[in-house]
Amino acid sequence: MATSNANVHDTPENAKAAVFVHSVPISDDAISVVGPDLSGMNEIVSLLESYKRIGFQATALANAVEIVNNMRKWRLSDEPVHPDEMGEVDHSTRTNTKCTIFLGFTSNLMSSGLREVIRFLVKHRHVSAIVTTAGGIEEDFIKCLGKTYLADFALDGAELRRKGLNRIGNLVVPNDNYCKFEDWVIPILDEMLKEQKSTGVVWTPSSVINRLGKEIDNEESVYYWAYKARRAIHAS
Repeated sequence: MATSNANVHDTPENAKAAVFVHSVPISDDAISVVGPDLSGMNEIVSLLESYKRIGFQATALANAVEIVNNMRKWRLSDEPVHPDEMGEVDHSTRTNTKCTIFLGFTSNLMSSGLREVIRFLVKHRHVSAIVTTAGGIEEDFIKCLGKTYLADFALDGAELRRKGLNRIGNLVVPNDNYCKFEDWVIPILDEMLKEQKSTGVVWTPSSVINRLGKEIDNEESVYYWAYKARRAIHAS
């Protein structure tokens, strides 16, 4: 015990100063960490609100939910009118002008079950436009023609290829699905080319996708509903 006490007294002052640093006063508006009380919670809205105080990615998710809610409820009338525009203000237009919401995603999300979430948002007009990749377009139509299945990240790619299967993360897509897509889309593209030659119509990426959304005529498709809702599609 005597040796132990001696070691404490012999500790360099700068080392003690580094370890025993006194905390600065915490701000009165600081938010303490606390998790949800699940025993008294019976709705998803309350659960998501409680995420703000959990920390880590839960707090980031709660912040994202707040941003989305702010986008949905925003109206131009929330913004102040510049003095130079006072005489030109149409209050009805300002009240009815909503936020323009662009939804962006990569093709792997369309391959996954999040496709159904995206479809809901488009069908019910919660987004104004979609920005995605070419894969984010074709995967939607392919899933109307054949199913994608759950698998495993660790599956051997060469072995899958020999079996005619394609891995997307922990999902697999039969190669036949892509063949079905080719069989479906080529005649449509041929017809569109005839229309271009006969009428002079100029096909933009957005108009091509809208046409395919019309042709698929399947309520499972995101782009069927984009076509019905006249939502702009921007693909790269």
